[in-house]
Amino acid sequence: MNAFSTPPAIPEPHLERRFGLLPATALNMTNMMGAGPFITIPLLMTALGGPQAMLGWIVALVIVICDGMVWSELGAAMPGSGGSFNYLREAFGPAKYGRLMAFLFVWQFVLSGPLEIASGYIGFAQYTSYLWSGLTRPWVIALVTVVGLVNIALLYRRIQSIAKITVSLWIGTLITVLAVIVTGATHFNPTIAFDFPPGAFNFSLGFFLGLGAASRIGIYDYLGYYDVCYIGDEVKDPGRVIPRSILISTIAVAIIYIGINFSIIGVVPWREFVPADAHPESNFIVSTFMEKLYGSRIATVFTLLVLWTAFGSVFALLLGYSRIPYAAAESGYFFRIFARLHPTKDFPYVSLIVLGLLSIVAGFFSLGTVIDALIVTRILVQFMGQIVGLILLRRNAPNMPRPYRMWLYPVPALVALLGWIFVFATTQYQVILFGVGVLALGCVAFLVWSWNTKRWPFGLVEAAA
Repeated sequence: MNAFSTPPAIPEPHLERRFGLLPATALNMTNMMGAGPFITIPLLMTALGGPQAMLGWIVALVIVICDGMVWSELGAAMPGSGGSFNYLREAFGPAKYGRLMAFLFVWQFVLSGPLEIASGYIGFAQYTSYLWSGLTRPWVIALVTVVGLVNIALLYRRIQSIAKITVSLWIGTLITVLAVIVTGATHFNPTIAFDFPPGAFNFSLGFFLGLGAASRIGIYDYLGYYDVCYIGDEVKDPGRVIPRSILISTIAVAIIYIGINFSIIGVVPWREFVPADAHPESNFIVSTFMEKLYGSRIATVFTLLVLWTAFGSVFALLLGYSRIPYAAAESGYFFRIFARLHPTKDFPYVSLIVLGLLSIVAGFFSLGTVIDALIVTRILVQFMGQIVGLILLRRNAPNMPRPYRMWLYPVPALVALLGWIFVFATTQYQVILFGVGVLALGCVAFLVWSWNTKRWPFGLVEAAA
């Protein structure tokens, strides 16, 4: 090279497409299974006061399958980082109402995302209390903090390394759930499992309110079937991989969940852990399940597997969710500092650190509070908003490339919409007011932000592309 030659340009940091079908499915399943079914079975049974609460799983499954088709079509058509942020912005129009919807999504996500991750930290602490009976509140807070910091540290690296870690955590999760299912199948007692209380199916108003609560818990356990959509810029062949990973993970996890639930309630009588707040053992019901069959030593080993599963879930969640503020900031809809990629490792490190720290703080609250708050704050803008957005895109952009098209459109979209309305309407009014209040405050913040930046509805300047 002579003295006047131009040195080769240093490539800008960018996201690389490294996730194929296997790691994408593993990401979804690890997120979905996690600690969910191991920490919520007592809450589920408490919702309706008996095994009839399993109907909540069926309602939740119908909603999730139909909503998964919404995510599949949107994710395959617009495979970028941020998921819902991109879908809402494009569906409602990036210059006007799409700006509002995208802003409100990021606004509520700053709360609901860390709440969902925090639920995994809470579950981790609950099962640790089986191993450490003297785990006091200060030690719980310390444990949540340490686990949260370790999670951030493991994700502070290149995506190809993360893909390998994801598959490893997924394998540990499968071992855990299969052990529960096989154990339960070999010791299943239908008399215990189907011990319905008097008036279990009276179909009163109280029954439907309880069914809504059970469905809300079921939906919480299924959350994550769409996690791959949040890292769309890092998925190989997204038009094929995203829909397939959503479908495979949803069906597989549904089968696994049915097996886990019947395994436990077919061995441990539900009256021994319902209501959940009156029975301390409800915090580690699967450990109790194993101890009843094999003794405390095996239960201890299995508790360690549950802890592995819980950590795998929060790992997958923080990975996917850290890409959302990044995508919003890169498009001019959030603070620009969140658009920064690590200069050598090519990942959104600012977003990762901020969401990781907020998740640790959210882990200091109770599990029931966390679940109700995150579901309600998400329903209106994200889940209902995406369904309306899909319909708008079908009408306004009929020629948009769609590698995957919803089967039997628009029936699944309408079923999902009715399901979300049912779950929202059967929530306690205090929680509904909280969710609506968060969005109302978000609307005020949007108007102030738009006024300061002279954007719609106070000006014609659009968000940066």
